[in-house]
Amino acid sequence: MAVLETTKLRAKAPARQKQLSVELPLGQILDGDCVEAMRSIPSGSIDLVFADPPYNLQLGGDLNRPDGSHVDAVTDHWDQFDSFKIYDDFTRDWLTEAKRILKPDGALWVIGSYHNIYRVGAILQDLGFWILNDIVWRKSNPMPNFRGTRFTNAHETLLWCSQGEKAKYHFNYRAMKTLNDELQMRSDWVLPICSGAERLKEGGHKVHPTQKPEALLYRVLLSTTERGDVVLDPFFGTGTTGAVAKRLGREWIGCERESVYRDAALKRIERELPLDESALTTMQAGRSAPKVAFGALVENGFIAPGTELFDKKRRWSATVRADGSLAIGKQTGSIHGLGKDLQGAPSCNGWTFWHYETGGEVKPIDAARQLYLLAVED
Repeated sequence: MAVLETTKLRAKAPARQKQLSVELPLGQILDGDCVEAMRSIPSGSIDLVFADPPYNLQLGGDLNRPDGSHVDAVTDHWDQFDSFKIYDDFTRDWLTEAKRILKPDGALWVIGSYHNIYRVGAILQDLGFWILNDIVWRKSNPMPNFRGTRFTNAHETLLWCSQGEKAKYHFNYRAMKTLNDELQMRSDWVLPICSGAERLKEGGHKVHPTQKPEALLYRVLLSTTERGDVVLDPFFGTGTTGAVAKRLGREWIGCERESVYRDAALKRIERELPLDESALTTMQAGRSAPKVAFGALVENGFIAPGTELFDKKRRWSATVRADGSLAIGKQTGSIHGLGKDLQGAPSCNGWTFWHYETGGEVKPIDAARQLYLLAVED
């Protein structure tokens, strides 16, 4: 057993709050029924639960392509329930345990299709979870509807929930905006299904019929956890959650009753290499990043007075003055104010708007700010 000490941040809060250390089966896949397995986990010890439960697809027979070939769909016994009531009881049981083991500021992600997500959503609300977002994963390469009797099922839904309406939770807003090319990350994610070399196969057949793409888990974990956080997946399957968690420096625990999936997951995660610490550092939210005045860069020599600054398209060129203000002819202002006025915009982030040339390279002035912050930290 490993001793864990983690910290947590409320969305919109300035700092994370330390939690007490507890012993957890980190890096292990717990055998057997997920409800029983979760009962062995201490209460209030998990930062995030990501759940990809059985969808109860109710396919009602084999599925074939127009050429007569068989479609490898979900026909496994673990996805078969005799009634909606039995499925609902099972859902309530594992969600109850998930709520118990989560920290007060922990969060739940659950993914499903139209077959089950509405039933799951109603039950988790009954248990006191608070839905923060429903994310639509739109598949860029979905399986077609071979029978031509309905619209092609091209998406699945993820529910992201906190422990309650007023509960704290963690959200890396700035990292998501950076990941999305400086645009706010939306609730519709266009990602391909798991295929190619990422798809685990044995003897030419899929190891698991519903293996999720690593890109999906990457976005989930990067957006709502931090390095060292503990992520539990009660339906571990072939270990996508564990593989991505290891890569991103998160701790993981899995629950999986099928031995063939456990074996495949352990081999897969063993091959995974964690990213180094510098690569895992993400952009900080504006409210948590250290405040730096542009003038501090000027007075400390990181950008000298007289330096020419320009926007990326070189529409405007301004001169840095000794007090950190900018001037274009008789028009003056701060890096933010002058940028706003020139564009006729309601606001402007001067750190990314203005650029300068150094060593033959064009960089945003934010690069100089980062060098300044590193110098201050040293």
